[in-house]
Amino acid sequence: MMKRIRQLVIGLVTAVTLVTGGISSLSAPVTAQAATSSNSTTVNLKVKAGIAVDAKTGQILYDKNADQALPVASMTKLLSIYMVLDAIKSGKLKWDQKITISKDIAKVAQNTNLSNVPLRAGHKYTVKALYQASLIYSANGAVEALGSAVAGSPHAFVTQMKAQAKKLGMTDVKIYNACGLTNKQVGKLGYSNVKGSAENEWSAADQAKLAVALLNKYPEVLQTTSVKKMWFEKGTNDATKMDNWNWMLKGLSASYAKLHVDGLKTGTSDAAGANFTGTANNDGNRIVTVVLHAAHKSETDASRFQQTQKMMSYVYNNFKTVSYKAGTQIKGAKTVTTHDAKAKTAKTALAKDIKLWIRDDQVASNVSAKTQLKAKYSNKGDLEAPVTKNATIGTANISLKGDQLGFLGNTKTTKVPLKVTQSVEKANVFVRMWRSIVALF
Repeated sequence: MMKRIRQLVIGLVTAVTLVTGGISSLSAPVTAQAATSSNSTTVNLKVKAGIAVDAKTGQILYDKNADQALPVASMTKLLSIYMVLDAIKSGKLKWDQKITISKDIAKVAQNTNLSNVPLRAGHKYTVKALYQASLIYSANGAVEALGSAVAGSPHAFVTQMKAQAKKLGMTDVKIYNACGLTNKQVGKLGYSNVKGSAENEWSAADQAKLAVALLNKYPEVLQTTSVKKMWFEKGTNDATKMDNWNWMLKGLSASYAKLHVDGLKTGTSDAAGANFTGTANNDGNRIVTVVLHAAHKSETDASRFQQTQKMMSYVYNNFKTVSYKAGTQIKGAKTVTTHDAKAKTAKTALAKDIKLWIRDDQVASNVSAKTQLKAKYSNKGDLEAPVTKNATIGTANISLKGDQLGFLGNTKTTKVPLKVTQSVEKANVFVRMWRSIVALF
């Protein structure tokens, strides 16, 4: 009963905080200011670090200290869940498979000072139930149980997490457990040769890479991250009502009607402050945002959601999107010179759709591309004949003139497959000989 009263108080106080806090309206454009970094135009967020990116391409739309490694707390669980979904896809785990809880994991799960569902040692729970508890209620014991099921032990899973982070392009990561608690808080699941205060760390940019990879590979994760309330073990003595910690979901205390937020994950600790990886989809334009170390003065402090809303509002108010469909030609990559072909050039077009964000003070004509041929098609930078129609010959490396932020991975371009729109036939031997003679002069 006391827990329910506490939740109601949190909701009421948060609602008052948001109303009186003067959160910027999405309907009114946010004024762009000089950023702390000379390479960005941004709103002034009250966080240590933050980033906003396109959820498909990783195009950076906002950046504040995004490369600074900081504690990420329970946002760690997105990496663990990515790996759990990989295990399910490969058949290593099944949704209805039951996992037996060890004594050490049960001890973490029974700690009521942490976010948990009460797992019992020796009891079995389905992968699905543990997965839902991990994402909706940020249950620490539940995600540790999943990690152990994937790798065989908590430490083996940490080793795999580090390898997976590297594959995703995450840099300068420190990982000690699957849940994001401190090394001391996970008890015997931790490491004896590591300080008790140690906790997982990486940058806002790396968290964005993780979220983009997760959404692109497993978009179905949103079916769970968007759940506002769910029961764990309903009808048993361990029944737990799981209220989603993402208060920006529709109808919750930090929601905003003009921002369609449906994920992803919060994270809170003394060292990390209040963190949040959010995602919103407005009119088919999905973005991912990350805030690290927002204020966390109390459990009712909604600062991380206020700052997220400012960032999302800034993006949707100050950018427009331009889409290029597959088959479209793009400036700078409309043709490619050929080698030993009948025609000296071949027309090219994008082989996949691409969407770019253009700030209101920029124009779509600033978008251009450079062709990068695959090695097997290239002869000193020219397209080697013969090539069949619609063959993917390389990539169009697309950039936006005047854009200083670029894309995740510290690159100013995004790569889109490029194809030839016509067959490129080889010239006969006499034509090739004549060209060789002419080239001598």
